[in-house]
Amino acid sequence: MNDKNPEVLRIERTDGVDWVTLNRPDRLNALDDRLVAALTDYARGLHDADAPRVVVLRGAGRAFCAGLDLDGMRSGDALTADALLRQQTAISGLILALRRAPQPIVGLIHGAACGGGFALALASDIRIAATGARMNAAFIRLGLSGCDVGVSYLLPRLVGASVASELLFTGDFIAADRALATGLVSRIVEEADLVAAAEPFIAAMLAASPIGLRMTKECLRASIDAPSLESAIAMEDRTQVLCALGGNLAEGIAAFREKRPARY
Repeated sequence: MNDKNPEVLRIERTDGVDWVTLNRPDRLNALDDRLVAALTDYARGLHDADAPRVVVLRGAGRAFCAGLDLDGMRSGDALTADALLRQQTAISGLILALRRAPQPIVGLIHGAACGGGFALALASDIRIAATGARMNAAFIRLGLSGCDVGVSYLLPRLVGASVASELLFTGDFIAADRALATGLVSRIVEEADLVAAAEPFIAAMLAASPIGLRMTKECLRASIDAPSLESAIAMEDRTQVLCALGGNLAEGIAAFREKRPARY
């Protein structure tokens, strides 16, 4: 199929923030090979020295992401096990790359976020939804398991086992108001206000020390899976020592006392 715009992923950097836009609006930003490859390459590059401090992920047009582009996918009957595994691990590798990124990722969710699009939303650290957003784990509706591309790991950690089981067993949609009630998103706003709603989060994160922000994401990700409180505290202790080195703590205290923005 031909996209109206061959640039399937748009990236705009402004003041340390990358605004990353899925750009296949005529296909509701469905994930084809090109978009998966472009987004994966981008996510893996987030460890580079010139990487942004914050990433905002959004979709062009009427939806965030409608999931896998089924029109560009061959039937499983026509593929070997090796080919199916390559197809599967391409998108699961994308989710891993996003979760491993050192930057906080803010997902702006509007319209549909289905299947792989739902996984992209879950891979974000902060999710802000438009009032008309609808999300679902569509996989089970296609004859597959409801557990795919990291959703079975991420979803119950956000909404608990019961709600996650409901959504994975049925493939039912969760609307914005219930997503807010279950903790799946941080807030809901009108679609036109999504960027404005993200700006206070972005400003607060940019005001933190670069290493403090990065280590917070790393520590939080590890603590969610920590086997004990002691393990989480041990990681926190080491994180705070690393962040205090190089004058960050002294500057933070000085800025607090002098009632000015910190200069890290």
